[in-house]
Amino acid sequence: MAAMAVRSDGLAVAKEGIRVRRRRSEEDGVRLFVGLPLDAAAHHHRAIAAGLRALKLLGLEGVEMPVFWGLVEKEAMGKYDWSGYLTLAKMVQDAGLQIHASLCFHASDRPKIPLPQWVSQIGQAQPDIFFTDRSGERHTNCLSLAVDDLPVLNGKTPLRVYEEFLESFKSAFSSFMGSSITDISVGLGPDGELRYPSFPSKRTNQVSGVGEFQCYDKHLLDNLRLHAQSTGNPNWGLGGPHDAPSYYEMPNSNGFLKANGGSWETPYGNFFLSWYSDQLISHGKRVLSLASKVYDEYDITLCGKVPLAHEWYRMRSHPSEMTAGFYNTCSRDGYDAVAQMFAKNSCAMILPGMNLSDKNLPQDSLSSPDLLLSQIKNACRRHGVPVYGENSLSATGPIGGLDETKQHLLGDDAVLDSFLYQRMGAEFFSPEHFPSFVEMVKSVNQPKLHFDNMPIVERDEADVARGLTR
Repeated sequence: MAAMAVRSDGLAVAKEGIRVRRRRSEEDGVRLFVGLPLDAAAHHHRAIAAGLRALKLLGLEGVEMPVFWGLVEKEAMGKYDWSGYLTLAKMVQDAGLQIHASLCFHASDRPKIPLPQWVSQIGQAQPDIFFTDRSGERHTNCLSLAVDDLPVLNGKTPLRVYEEFLESFKSAFSSFMGSSITDISVGLGPDGELRYPSFPSKRTNQVSGVGEFQCYDKHLLDNLRLHAQSTGNPNWGLGGPHDAPSYYEMPNSNGFLKANGGSWETPYGNFFLSWYSDQLISHGKRVLSLASKVYDEYDITLCGKVPLAHEWYRMRSHPSEMTAGFYNTCSRDGYDAVAQMFAKNSCAMILPGMNLSDKNLPQDSLSSPDLLLSQIKNACRRHGVPVYGENSLSATGPIGGLDETKQHLLGDDAVLDSFLYQRMGAEFFSPEHFPSFVEMVKSVNQPKLHFDNMPIVERDEADVARGLTR
C-alpha cells in the first residue's frame, strides 16, 4: 500500500489523494462488514434487528447495504422512494454499526429485483440501450456503457439520471453521511462490477468456457466503426472478431483467443482489444468521476468493484479476462490502467474472490485466483489505491474458504483496508456456517470482543436471524 498520512478528522490520505477511513488503531485490524440481504429493505425487521445485534456483539465494524435503482426510482424518472432504506439505515445506526452503501444500477436475478419499470419500458422500444452479444441476445440487467452520454432515457442521458439518483441519495441520507455511512460503492456494470456481461446471467453447470464479446448493440458498433475509420482501417470496424468464441467454447477451439497463433496477437487483435478495454475504462472513469464530484464534501470513501475473472488465467491469452473487458495477457498488464483510473478518481477498489484458492481447483485447471489477485493488488500498490476485499458467493450463499479469507486478512501479503463478507441470510446464520464465521472473526478481531459468553449470545440472535431468506 501507499504510505498514508493520518488527518485529525480520522481519515487517511494516500499519496494519490485517496481518502480512506483509517482504522482506530493497528490492533483493530481490517474493518469487517457483512452484506445485508439484497432485498433487505423489504425484510421482516425483527430478523434484520437480530442479525444486526449478533454482528455488533461480534465486534464487526458494520454492514454493506445494497440500494437498488429499480426499487427506489421504480415507477417514474425522478420519483424516488427511500423509505425502506431509510428505515434500514436507522436500524443499523441504532445497533451501533456503520454502513457501506452500495448504489446498484443493475438488476438482480435472485432475488428478483428488476431495473426501474420506466427504464425497462424504454428498453422494449429501444433494445440497443442494452449490451448485446453476437447472436443478438440482449443483456437486460444493466445499460450498455455506450449510451452513457446519449439522451436515450426520455431525453436524458444515463449519466444525468445516475447523477440525479446520487444527489437524491445524498439529500435523503444527509444525517447519516460521514457518520453512520462511511463508504459508498457505485455500480459500474453487471452485478455492480466494472466489466462486460461476457457470460449469460443463467449459467449452466458445464465447464466454464471463455465467454463472448459484448459489442453488438447499435451504439457500440457505431463507436467501433468510427474508431476504425479514424485509424485508417475501416474494415476493422464492421463488427467484432469473426473468429471469436461462443460462451461455453474452450479457449483453443476458436481462432481468436487460442494460446498460440491466435488472432489476439495480430495488429487487428490489438486494435480490437485495445478499443474494447478502453471503452470499459472510460465508462468507469465517467461514473466514478461523477460520484466523486457528488460526494466530495463528505468524509466517506468512494469505491468501485473490479471482477476476478480468474478462469484460464494461466493461458497466454487470458481469454476470460479479455471477453470481460480486460486486455491482460502474458505480455501486457491490463490492470495498471484500471488502477490508475481509480487513483485519479480517488476511489478504493473492491476485489471479490478472496475465499478462492488455486489449491482448491482441479490439478489440470488453468485458472488462478491467487495469481490474478496478486497482479491486481500490485497494480493498486503502484498507484496508491486502497483495496477492499470481498468473498464470492455460490447459488445458495457463502461458499466457504474461510481459511483463505483469513489469510488475506492476516497473512504476510495482507494489504486490505476493509473486508465485505457476503451475505447475511439463512445460510449465513446456519449451524453449518455461522460458528466457523465467528471463529474467523475472533482470530482476526479478538481485541474487540468483550463477553466471555459470546458464542451463547450469538446463537440466540442467530436463531432469530435465521428467519432471513437469502
